[in-house]
Parts: sequence; C-alpha cells; structure tokens
Amino acid sequence: MAAIGAATAAVTTSSAFRRKPGLMAWLVFAPLLLWLVIFVIVPTIMLVALSFGQQKGLGTIHFLPMTLDNYINAFKWSSFQVFLTSIGYALATTVICMVVGYPVAYFIGRSPEGMRNILLMLVMVPFWTSFLVRTFAWITILAKDGLLNALLVGAHIFSEPQSMLYTPGAALLGLVYNYLPFMILPIYTSVERLDNAFVEAAYDLGAGPVRAFSQVIIPLTRPGIVAGALLVFIPSIAMFAITSLMGGGTKETLNIGEVIYKQFTSGRNQPGGAAMGTLLLLVFIIALWITRKQREE
Repeated sequence: MAAIGAATAAVTTSSAFRRKPGLMAWLVFAPLLLWLVIFVIVPTIMLVALSFGQQKGLGTIHFLPMTLDNYINAFKWSSFQVFLTSIGYALATTVICMVVGYPVAYFIGRSPEGMRNILLMLVMVPFWTSFLVRTFAWITILAKDGLLNALLVGAHIFSEPQSMLYTPGAALLGLVYNYLPFMILPIYTSVERLDNAFVEAAYDLGAGPVRAFSQVIIPLTRPGIVAGALLVFIPSIAMFAITSLMGGGTKETLNIGEVIYKQFTSGRNQPGGAAMGTLLLLVFIIALWITRKQREE
C-alpha cells in the first residue's frame, strides 16, 4: 500500500509540474487553428444565422425578426422524404461497402508484405482519376447501348438491352464504387495490427472459426469498421453528383445535397437551403456522436 501511495504521489507531482505548451507550439498550431476558424467555424455560424432569416426578393435577406419558418418547411413531408431517401442511400452504401470491403481488407491485411503492397495499390487505383471520370465510365457501361448490355445480349441472357441507367440501383452502384476504398483502408489498418495470438488463443480454448471471428476478430477490428462507416456515411449522404448523373435526378434518387444546391441557385431561397444544410449538419453531428460512443465501448 505504501508503495502504491508513493507511486501515486509521484505521478501527481510529475503531472503538476508538466511543462505547458510554449510559444513555438502555439506557432505550429496557429495555421490549423486559423484554417478551422476561417473555413469551418465562421461558415457554420453564417449558415446557422442565415437559416433563421427571411428571403425578401432577389438578393435581399432580412435577419430580423428571426423566424423558424425555414425549419418548419424543411420538416414538411416533401422535404423530409428527401432527407429519409438520402439517409437510406447513405446507410445502404455503408452496409454494402462494409460487407464487400471487410473480406477484402482482411485478405490484404493477412497477405505477405510484398503482396500486400500490390493489393493496396490496386485499391488506390480509383483515386488516380477524378470521381466524375469514374462516374461517366459507369454511365457508358450501364447505358442501353453500353458494354454490359452488349455482353448480356451477346450471351443470350437478355433478348434485348435493359434499362440499367437512371435507376436507384445505378445510383447505389455509383456510390458504392466510389466510396468502397474509404471502407477498405481503415479496416485494413485494424487488421494489420491484429495480434494473431488472440485468434490462436480462441482456437485453443475451443472456439470454432465462426465464434473466433465474431467474438475475437470483429471486436479487435471494430475501430477500423467504425472509422470506415463514418468515412462512407457522411460524404455519401449528400453526394448528389453521383445520384444525379447515374440516378437521373428522379424522385426516387433525389438527394438532399441537390435540394440544398437548388435552393441556393434556381430556387432563390437561401434561408431555406441554409435550414436544410443546418439539419444535415445536425445529422453529421449525431453520426459522429454515435461513432464516438462505439469507440468508447
């Protein structure tokens, strides 16, 4: 007990005399702090303030008196349905990326080091081109006169070309293809750090492959899974460029990001778009909070 008390006192004393950050540390931190203030904090404050304003004619916005009408309109069924559709696409994209990406990440993480680098490079290949180029490539593939229809008709699977483009499935395919690497890389990092001794210990204690995977491997790689889910869910919820190009901008594929864009441009209703943007920001904060709770658990 005396030894424990002495150790505790030593730790307390050393922490009390811990050196505070000096001028050089603050100078190094200053660019990041300035960037956060200019490009994150100030725009967020402006967005929230604008959401309580009133559009009075072209280019004229009144901030007094403040109003909640923009938020009330955002919760009307037509607008709320777009929120639900966007969240549904984001969740589906995240789940599919997780189901497809986890085996790939696990295989790469358990491969020999030389092979591992080659496989990682193949995962990174899509990042070498713009996502618009990749999206237009899929448009060419899925078109009625595209490569996929030609192969299916030539193999006599279909008697005539099918409408694959401008459908919810095409929009979901575009999202999964573009965001799959964001799921694979964080999971790969967790798998690479996985100590195989824990898996061998589970087998020694009588666990089968399924039980070892579900109760040992999955919990130990959970940080990568959570990080990957966050990296996929947050951007895909408002990525209207992909859903618009591959989904055709129909009612079934209408994205909240596209609605906000139209509110600020052709809709000429900046406060309404700001209110939807603020609600979308709230969804991001909730997702981050859930992710943090998962990490703590």
